[in-house]
Amino acid sequence: MPFAHLKLHPNLLLGIRDLGFTRPTPIQSDAIPPAMQGLDLLATASTGSGKTAAFLLPILHHLISERRGVTRALVLTPTRELAAQIVEDLNALAIHTPLTAAAVFGGVGMGPQEHAFRSGVDVIVATPGRLLDHFRAPYAKLSGLKYLVLDEADRMLDMGFLPDIRRVLRHLPPRRQTLFFSATMPPAIAELAREMLRSPATINMNQRATPAVGITQAIYPVAQHLKVALLLALLKRGEIQDALVFTRTKHRADRVSRSLSAAGIQTERIHGNRSQAQRTQALSGFKSGKYRVLVATDIAARGIDVTALGHVVNFDVPAVPDDYIHRVGRTARAEATGTAFSLVSPEEEGDVRAIERAIEKRLPRVTVPDFDYHRAPEPKGHVARRSGGQPSRHQSSGQHASGHSHSEHPPAGPGGRTPFGRRPRQRFRPSRRTR
Repeated sequence: MPFAHLKLHPNLLLGIRDLGFTRPTPIQSDAIPPAMQGLDLLATASTGSGKTAAFLLPILHHLISERRGVTRALVLTPTRELAAQIVEDLNALAIHTPLTAAAVFGGVGMGPQEHAFRSGVDVIVATPGRLLDHFRAPYAKLSGLKYLVLDEADRMLDMGFLPDIRRVLRHLPPRRQTLFFSATMPPAIAELAREMLRSPATINMNQRATPAVGITQAIYPVAQHLKVALLLALLKRGEIQDALVFTRTKHRADRVSRSLSAAGIQTERIHGNRSQAQRTQALSGFKSGKYRVLVATDIAARGIDVTALGHVVNFDVPAVPDDYIHRVGRTARAEATGTAFSLVSPEEEGDVRAIERAIEKRLPRVTVPDFDYHRAPEPKGHVARRSGGQPSRHQSSGQHASGHSHSEHPPAGPGGRTPFGRRPRQRFRPSRRTR
C-alpha cells in the first residue's frame, strides 16, 4: 500500500516523496489510520520499525488545519539525542507546511526553549526532567494541548522517569489524544498505559521483539584483552567501513575511543559524561563521515538514526537480550540491511546464549584468518585488558570456530535511508534533570 492510500494531507505526501519513500512500514500502516481517526493508541514496536513517522504523520495531518500560535502537541522522550532526532524527522516531513517544532532537554540553555513556549511552537519534543523545570515558570502552560506522545516508554522506566511522567501529566489537559509507544511491555508500563489511555487501539501487542530481518549477525570469539586488536583488524581489512561501537561503561568507551584514534582510525565517543555540545558534535561528525567510528554506551541505542549505517559492533556483550536487540537495531533500519558483529570473550558466552534463546536463533561464530588469537595480554592498564562489566554467571571455554575462511565473514549491507525508524536500554540511572 502506498502512502497516498493513508489519506494524509497533500503537503505531507510531498515531504514523504522528497525523502524518497513510497510505501509505509508495517507499524505505519497499522498505526496511522486509527491515529487519524482520533483514537488513543497503544503500540509495541521494535527499534528501526519506522514508528516515529507512525506517530508524527497523523499529528501533523491534524495540525495543518488547526490554528497556530499555541502548542498543540507534546512528545515525551527519554534522551536528548532522541528528542533532537525526532525534531529533525518532523522538520523533514513537514518541510512543505508552516508547522514548527522545538526540542526541550537538559544540558543546554533554557532561553531558546522558553522562547518556544512563549511563541507557541506547534510541537514540543521534550525529556521529562527539563520539561518539569520549565513547568515551574508561568510561561510554560500547555492548556491548548490536544496530542500527547509517549515514545520509548520502557526506556523511560529503565531511566527512572515514571514518577516524572506522572508529574508531567498533572500539567496537561485531561481531554487529549494519547499515542503510547514502547518496544516492550513490562507490568509497570502496562499499568501506566492503562492510566493514560482511553479505549486505545492496540498494535503488535503479542509480537516478540526480535532483530530486524535485514540484519546479518555474527559472533567473533576472542579473549578480552584482544578485543581492541581484533576490532582494528576488522577495520583495517575493510570488513567494517563505518561502525557504531557499543560498550557497557562510559570509561570503557573512552578507552576504546583513545585506542582506535591512536591507531589512526577517526573516532569519537558519546556517553552520559559528555556535554551536550560534545555529544551533538560527535553524532553530527559521525553522520557526516568525519568520524569512521562512534563509540557509545547504551544511552545512544535508541537515540541515533544514521542514514545507511552498515555496521553495529558490540564491543561488550549486553547483559540483557532486549539491549542487544535495540543496539543492533541501529542498523538495517526500516527494512534496509546491515551487519551486527559481537566481540565475545569466554566470560560473555553465557550472555550470548541468553541472547540466542531470546531471538530463537544460534548466531554463527567467525574467526579472522591470520589474526593472532594467542597473543599475550598487553601491559597492565591497556584498554583491552579491562573487563566491560561483571562477567556472566554462566561461563564457558569460548571455543573458536575452526576452518573458517575469509569469505565467511557476513557481507556488509548497503544500508539505506529510513522512514524515521529508530532506537535499547541502559541499566544505570542517569540524572533526570540532565536528560
